[in-house]
Amino acid sequence: MEAVELRLLDTLAYLMGLAGALCFLLLQRLSSPYGRYASQWPGPRVPARLAWALQELPSLAWPLLECACASARGLDHLPNRVLLAMFLVHYMHRTLIFPFLIRGGKPTPLFTCVLAFLFCVYNGYLQSRYLSRYAVYAEDWVTQPHFLAGFALWLTGMLINIHSDHILRNLRKPEETGYKIPRGGLFEYVTAANYLGEIVEWCGFALASWSLQGAAFALSTFTILFPRAKQHHRWYLEKFEDYPKSRKVIIPFLY
Repeated sequence: MEAVELRLLDTLAYLMGLAGALCFLLLQRLSSPYGRYASQWPGPRVPARLAWALQELPSLAWPLLECACASARGLDHLPNRVLLAMFLVHYMHRTLIFPFLIRGGKPTPLFTCVLAFLFCVYNGYLQSRYLSRYAVYAEDWVTQPHFLAGFALWLTGMLINIHSDHILRNLRKPEETGYKIPRGGLFEYVTAANYLGEIVEWCGFALASWSLQGAAFALSTFTILFPRAKQHHRWYLEKFEDYPKSRKVIIPFLY
């Protein structure tokens, strides 16, 4: 049974990469159905805070479930515990902290929330099950250069993401409405600093874990967020005549 599940986890990783590529192509033609663009999409809505908490919950629940399971033999080893903790820390923030910091977020289309929930079920199972039961690392893995470089990227990306979200939340005073140009941090260099942080974070996780499952997650993160970044950039350029022309889309100084 274990060999069958391991093959399943590898197959799911390949399918995630394929789905990411298809999503990338689709988002070149369609606007992303969330936030300021959600009004273009029909159907019922879910309050922003509730949507974020619910859709991210599976990626928090899966690793916690594996941690509570006595048969999760991989967690007897330090590298597996550290890598699973990296995944868990991100989703603790996304599920338990980030939603309650949102200020007046626009309601999310129900189908967008459902799609995000299903992705988190899929990816939560993929990463948590692999790291808790099947990933095999030497005990000194956490001292190896590629792990240390990956961990540094993961931590840097998470901090960029959190700081950029903080800037976006505080663009307007409580009594103000409308949109403003983000200033400060990596927003001085790119339009989508928050997305850049998340891409860097999961690329670091993939490097630290050196796994097909981690690489598939990093690739899917890029294929979803890169088109969104381009959409944001076009929107800012169209809405603000004084939008900084030197500001890139998502890669400082390059693109």
